[in-house]
Amino acid sequence: MTDTTAPEGTEVDSDTLTRLEQEGEIAADYLEGLLDIADLDGDIDMDVEADRAAVSVISEGSGRDLQKLVGRDGEVLEALQELTRLAVHRETGDRSRLMLDIAGFRAQKREELAELGAKAAQEAQSSGEAVKLRPMTPFERKVVHDAVKAAGLRSESEGEEPQRCVVVLP
Repeated sequence: MTDTTAPEGTEVDSDTLTRLEQEGEIAADYLEGLLDIADLDGDIDMDVEADRAAVSVISEGSGRDLQKLVGRDGEVLEALQELTRLAVHRETGDRSRLMLDIAGFRAQKREELAELGAKAAQEAQSSGEAVKLRPMTPFERKVVHDAVKAAGLRSESEGEEPQRCVVVLP
């Protein structure tokens, strides 16, 4: 199933949309092969969100088997996302910014991080001091930056990977 959505105010031209849908198809084929090899059940859902392909592996049942593909704190998911991006790059020759979600892990993480960003913005605004958050992955930092911006404040990343963190400014 391919569903294409773009946030309000964001337009994806037809050439870009076609390219992103192709990335999703390549990623889905790659992931289906992986699921077959690992003997895991899961359905693949493809989408285009703003300017990137998004592919989700969802479970028909409890999703416990798919948790193996998420790993501790999403470490396996991050590795699978990079492998999937490489598979897309091998086929298209273009760098992919594809986002992979497995068993709703990223969707849940996005909600938690948006809440964390909103709370940090509220704290920075009420205290008048910068609030430094724990080190995060690029995905996590992006979600927090967006939440802080939605709250009407500014934030920036500081430090070096893997200790790079978000600082919310009052």
